[in-house]
Amino acid sequence: MVRGRSQSPILGIDLGTTNSCAAVVDARGTPRLVGESAEGRVIPSVVAFSGEDATVGAAAVRQAITNPTRTIFGAKRLMGRKVSAEDVSWFARAAPFRVVAAPNGDAWIRIGKEGRSPQEIAGYVLRRIRQSAERDLGLPVTRAVVTVPAYFDDAQRQATRDAGTIAGLDVVRILNEPTAAALAYGVHRAGPGRKIVAVFDVGGGTFDISIMAVENDLFEVLSTSGDSALGGDDWDRRVVDRLADEIFDAHRIDVTGVPVSLGRLREASERAKRDLSERQETAIQLPYLGQAEGGQPVNFERVLRRGELESLTADLTQRLAIPCRRALSDAGLSPAEVDQVLLVGGMTRMPAVQAMVEEIFGRKPKRSEHPDEVVARGAAAHAAILEGEQGEATLLDVTPHTISIRVGDGSLVPVISRNSMLPVRTRKLFATTMDDQRHVRIEVYQGEGRDAASSRKLGHVTLDQLPSGPAGSVRVELIMTIDVESILRVTAREPSTGREARVRISPSGGLTETEISRIIERRRDEASREPEGDP
Repeated sequence: MVRGRSQSPILGIDLGTTNSCAAVVDARGTPRLVGESAEGRVIPSVVAFSGEDATVGAAAVRQAITNPTRTIFGAKRLMGRKVSAEDVSWFARAAPFRVVAAPNGDAWIRIGKEGRSPQEIAGYVLRRIRQSAERDLGLPVTRAVVTVPAYFDDAQRQATRDAGTIAGLDVVRILNEPTAAALAYGVHRAGPGRKIVAVFDVGGGTFDISIMAVENDLFEVLSTSGDSALGGDDWDRRVVDRLADEIFDAHRIDVTGVPVSLGRLREASERAKRDLSERQETAIQLPYLGQAEGGQPVNFERVLRRGELESLTADLTQRLAIPCRRALSDAGLSPAEVDQVLLVGGMTRMPAVQAMVEEIFGRKPKRSEHPDEVVARGAAAHAAILEGEQGEATLLDVTPHTISIRVGDGSLVPVISRNSMLPVRTRKLFATTMDDQRHVRIEVYQGEGRDAASSRKLGHVTLDQLPSGPAGSVRVELIMTIDVESILRVTAREPSTGREARVRISPSGGLTETEISRIIERRRDEASREPEGDP
């Protein structure tokens, strides 16, 4: 099938922590990035608010120095997360804007006197991408395949869907980033036979490792692991902390408490990190960074060397190894059995990261010319498969986290193990624990912890009007299914009467339909006056 010029395409979108982009498959069957210009096709995932207006992308980045408390970056790290999570608290302490608790405990961002969800911030980015693609293609765009880190949990995936809804997009598929990257690399076209491929993906805020078997047009994910709180921002922050300490020691001023100074320091640290991927040293020059106690201006100059950066962040680099070894173990493979290692994400440009990958897998990894674009290209390829425009590649994915239910003493009973092949369906039979028990409430948790306190509650299902009887005489059948998009559904059924309760597990927290509708209405009100971003 070849799409006619008048038919709206499905966009493939990589919604990144640092940068985002979109792609479609062209008439020759090749995924290409879309946007208004070559310079504007990869946009920073940054939104700046000025009065009632919002600016997105590079234009927002340019405001970061003069408008730091209202220029929001890294929203992906907060989506689907509670404000009490350790890594969220750490991010909040370093950010120039305020991260606050929503009424349900979710991490939101305060803009002026108003709290905004990270889903809404991501919605601005997605809307900018959609509008830019529409201008490039000359067609309306309403559907998208959006990628997420493989290690994203149910709440984070639902938050991504909500961001798409806010942006006016029907998210037809949530696709794991490593799987998208493997599609874009074309490993299924690299000759006959079964190949074991590791996709190593380090972006601005997350790290994923997926081990997959590829044969012909079949992609079978064998295992996945990662760290959803580890990414390039963490390397940047180490440099910021070191430089801030040096400035304090020399001038007795704390630049981290001055949003404008902190913004400049963060920008310089990120630039230095990028420079050191290509060279051995780089100069950091920050004139008029602050004011000393005597009133004289503080000018900061410093040469940062690659070896110093690598020493400063050595523990972060070492953290990349743990999920890799876990993924290999879960797949039942040794490093020598991996045929290819694919690198994805901007942080894989860093020589120390590449050396770590080579040390773990015993082979040189394969690099893409555009590690920031490869995921979007893979998402576009998958969109074309869904539309019937390309081959019938089959993606067999796994669930990244164990799904359990809570029992009386607070401990958890695993029902679906992590790295179970998707779709997965399982049944378990339980009995009542009290005489004449008329209802059961089954709480569902996600994570590798052994008790409820160390895992994440996803939701619950309640089955009432059970038949009377002594404890243990009434049975309840629990059926759990997870589909190919990692959507969990739970059914509780009493076999003798056939009475059942069903629920699609929605994450605890997240946006309600009313909140989403309110955000969309606000976006309509803003649309007439909001700059669209870069010209």
